[in-house]
Amino acid sequence: MTDPSVAPARRRVVITGWGMITPLGPDAVTSWEGLQAGRSGIGPITQVAADDLPVKIAGEVKGFDPGSYLPYKVVRRTDPYARYALVATQEALKHAKFTIDESNAHRVGILIGSGYGPMSSVSDHTRTLDARGPRAVSPLAAVTGSIDSAPGEISIATGATGPSRATSSACASGTDAIGEAARWIRSGASEVVITGGAEDIITRLDIAGSGNAKALTARGGDPTEASRPFDADRGGFVMAAGAGILVLESEEHALARGAHILAEILGYAASSDAYHMTAPHPEGTSMRRAMTEALRDAGIGPDGVDYVNAHGTGTELNDPTELAALRAVLGERVEQIPISSTKSMTGHMIGAAGAVEAIVGGLVINHGVVPPTINCHAPIDSSVNFVAHTAQRHHVDTVMSNSFGFGGHNAVLVLRRWAPFPHEKNTDGRKSWT
Repeated sequence: MTDPSVAPARRRVVITGWGMITPLGPDAVTSWEGLQAGRSGIGPITQVAADDLPVKIAGEVKGFDPGSYLPYKVVRRTDPYARYALVATQEALKHAKFTIDESNAHRVGILIGSGYGPMSSVSDHTRTLDARGPRAVSPLAAVTGSIDSAPGEISIATGATGPSRATSSACASGTDAIGEAARWIRSGASEVVITGGAEDIITRLDIAGSGNAKALTARGGDPTEASRPFDADRGGFVMAAGAGILVLESEEHALARGAHILAEILGYAASSDAYHMTAPHPEGTSMRRAMTEALRDAGIGPDGVDYVNAHGTGTELNDPTELAALRAVLGERVEQIPISSTKSMTGHMIGAAGAVEAIVGGLVINHGVVPPTINCHAPIDSSVNFVAHTAQRHHVDTVMSNSFGFGGHNAVLVLRRWAPFPHEKNTDGRKSWT
């Protein structure tokens, strides 16, 4: 008989592949090279007319030809955000060396986060309706214009028949998708999950709305200097597009097929501010709770964190609030470890941001290089290593990745270097990886 006083060891969740499309490049390798080099992917808006918009710069995906990756019919019916998700999925599955077939398709789930989904398509269909009338609207408008179009297309393209769905929690969407996908695996609902986030809201509507809300930086001059997380001269974030997709597996499944394990999803937690639709709670109480509970879920304390990929948007309110929350949770560790914001180079990819940044965390673990916070000329706290301007070498075993979104959505992931054998059990029956 099972002893009810001892909790069962939970299944370990590992990463075996990833793919990225970012303003720095159309794949993970190119994007990572750009991040290490401290290169900015931000420039003038070209994909929509921007002359009359309040902000004229963004982190666009450049040089991406969807026809080189996807069949014509798929390109024709999909929004850019879904194309990015599809192509990043192709890269992630190839990287994982994982083939979906009849024997395993039912154990493969899909969970994709997006803050806004197919906004370009919705805008196009609306313009068609207004200009040409109802009969001119595509019969696929209701499908391609839905936020679940990306997971639906991925299911069709890969043959995965496990659970598939979209999740939306603004800028925390990608992080929440990964965390919930890990829970699917821990619960036994899936053995493998294709997960992450995708976004493309560089549209006239979204740039106009976010610009008028004063969320976007209106800084003039060189666009590459516009995104300035943790800098005293910050003025808002830069809208960006892209996708980050990961292949998560149960440890048992990955080992059984001889997969190369890149990192482990050790902890995850989410919370809500219940305060304001665009501003973080001034005391960062729910930010702190998400970080604390993610560490508890990971079974580690503050001393176990070696690097923080901060949400770090470069807005007036986010950066000091996040830093204060980090101090409250990590204590003196804040001044002992690197903390950087890759949004300084990519811009803010909204629903894709947390997924791309989780992949960056895995790359840091594997390469021992922490990407910089560029444009951080006057740090808001000189005692903190924001990795200003230039990448730094650090041995990193454990990464905390933060995502905080409009509407008060907070989500935090903890990634750890994978080791084949956990250590002794804690008193609560949980395994400890420390």
